Amino acid sequence: MLEVGSKAPLFCAPNQDDVEICLRDLEGKWIVLYFYPRDNTPGCTTQACDFTQALPQFDDLDAIILGVSPDTTTKHRNFIEKRDLEITLLSDVDKKMCEDYGVWQLKKFMGRESMGVVRSTFIINPEGNIAALWEKVSVRKKRKKNGETIETLHVDEVKETLTQLQAN
Repeated sequence: MLEVGSKAPLFCAPNQDDVEICLRDLEGKWIVLYFYPRDNTPGCTTQACDFTQALPQFDDLDAIILGVSPDTTTKHRNFIEKRDLEITLLSDVDKKMCEDYGVWQLKKFMGRESMGVVRSTFIINPEGNIAALWEKVSVRKKRKKNGETIETLHVDEVKETLTQLQAN
């Protein structure tokens, strides 16, 4: 896995409209790059909808949101249309980005092992370095506070961190 301060691996990948998006073309911008296992699954749908809902706030922070999975551009288009998503999704069918960012890993589920995407999020600063990262992301966490159950959203944590990074 990459570390905060390391150079973000270069990438070029097609988005949902088959337009190639490259890191070099985004130089000078803040990027929220999140990796997720598969379109139209419960956690992935929640995450994509959360980022879409928060998009205006990320726009205010001059940040681009890019979701990445091994799904095809056609599956991404269908996912976007079905869920009214407004974020950009990159297709990493050959899993090169997933491998370069260290998120393609051995996963265990119900006693079975298989390779897959470990849900992870990276903030890349305008200089192209990893400014923050989250591994094994829980899209929504429930915790007790003063006897009440509170739900925290990963997207809010990313927004808060991005705001702090930009203030420094």
